[in-house]
Amino acid sequence: MEKTFDFSDLFVLDLANNHQGSVEHGKTVIRNAAKVVKKHGVKAAIKFQFRQLKTFIHPSHKDASDNKHIPRFLSTELSLPQYQELLDEVRKHNLLSMCTPFDEASVDAIAEMGFDIIKIASCSAADWPLIEKVASKGIPVIFSTGGQELIQIDELVSFFDHKCADYAIMHCVSIYPTPLDEMNLANIAMLRQRYPKRIIGWSTHEDPDDCTPIQVSYAYGARMFERHIGHETDNIKLNAYSSREDQLDNWISAYKRSILMSGSYSRKPASPIEADALKGLKRGVFAKRQLKKDTVLSAEDVFFAMPCEGEQLDSGLFKPGIKLKRALKVNEIITQSDVEAPQPPKAMALKKAIYEVKAMLNKANIVLGPEFEVEYSHHNGIENFTKTGVVIINCINREYCKKVLVQLPNQSHPFHFHKRKEETFQVLWGEMYSEIDGRVQKLLPGDTALVLPGVWHRFWTETGVIFEEVSTTHFNNDSIYKDPKINEKKREERKTIVDHWGRFQLTDG
Repeated sequence: MEKTFDFSDLFVLDLANNHQGSVEHGKTVIRNAAKVVKKHGVKAAIKFQFRQLKTFIHPSHKDASDNKHIPRFLSTELSLPQYQELLDEVRKHNLLSMCTPFDEASVDAIAEMGFDIIKIASCSAADWPLIEKVASKGIPVIFSTGGQELIQIDELVSFFDHKCADYAIMHCVSIYPTPLDEMNLANIAMLRQRYPKRIIGWSTHEDPDDCTPIQVSYAYGARMFERHIGHETDNIKLNAYSSREDQLDNWISAYKRSILMSGSYSRKPASPIEADALKGLKRGVFAKRQLKKDTVLSAEDVFFAMPCEGEQLDSGLFKPGIKLKRALKVNEIITQSDVEAPQPPKAMALKKAIYEVKAMLNKANIVLGPEFEVEYSHHNGIENFTKTGVVIINCINREYCKKVLVQLPNQSHPFHFHKRKEETFQVLWGEMYSEIDGRVQKLLPGDTALVLPGVWHRFWTETGVIFEEVSTTHFNNDSIYKDPKINEKKREERKTIVDHWGRFQLTDG
């Protein structure tokens, strides 16, 4: 596949007009930012803003204007050769280059100068002549969403998708500076869910001394951050949302602390320190009375108390029915080696699988109604269900049939064919492999696979998968398996069928 631009963990440092119309002052800002970036070892782009003022500003507003922005644009104007000097300084420090155009002529200049990234500002997010021009250049794009309704963001996403553009999205609030109650940082999580294939960022305009927003935005899933930067002198003072070098340093430090605090998305086992701390608070199992060897313990035979020491059985591991391997005195501790646990009932393998299956459905946002039938397919025995099996949720079975199938990580379903049924699989979540008539293919969300009657097929997953089966009518005993041992089994031996999840039906009776 063609390599795309990696927007993740990118810091966008906006020079804007903080060069103050001076190339040397602009270089100072760039050099100072480069030192901070190098200190922290992060990926950063210096962003310019281009406006071709001769045509961008109406002639009647050039000498005097009641628009507060125009006098500043005119007073800090730089020529393209001067911007080239600043761009050379950016490249000298191995920083990425980025620019926001506000007119079509500036887009051409950005392309000619070879900028790495182009930015569409919030005020231009509905400026379609400009957006069309930007898309025509094939440069990686970041667009800001300040003041935009969701339908407008949807339109931009659809537009750039159709253009096969390389793009990312900035959550932004166009209030300078932005008060806390206007930041709406939870929007970052919403945008991540709405556009899961895109990097979502946070374009900040808050008080530069406040590092809390970058930490909250990181926790909500922002992986790209923008901030205005500048340099103060005796004569030059920064606005209320631009950062000095020390403020930039603190800001990136706060980002790094966010990474440490956030840790891993995957649930990790308890560290030895945490496990030891919890062990010190657990209750151990003790003999309530004198007990003989081979006693089958009940709740009346034991009591639970602190501390739980060494290899002692803790209260959470005690189950009525365990057998003592030795005699015990009153108040004596019961260790894990003192007991022999009974074999868990076969149905327990299915009951434990249900917890994970429900969690997978929740993660995939797949909602089932209250009325359905579940088949637990266990062709090699219930005890081997987590290796060979599938959970089949039967939704509809008329002239057409619909099922939702769930497989746990590293679960497989054996070779078979159907005498009458034609079926199509479509992956909803996760990844799966199918082998159909000798052809193996990997299926990702949205992919489909057709299985005609009489065609040998099997499927398996490494990650866990949820997929739909849409088919002609399902008939019992319509499957023929490659393994003759499976064919010899009665249907009830290879399938456990229950209403809903089978809360009171999964027994070993």
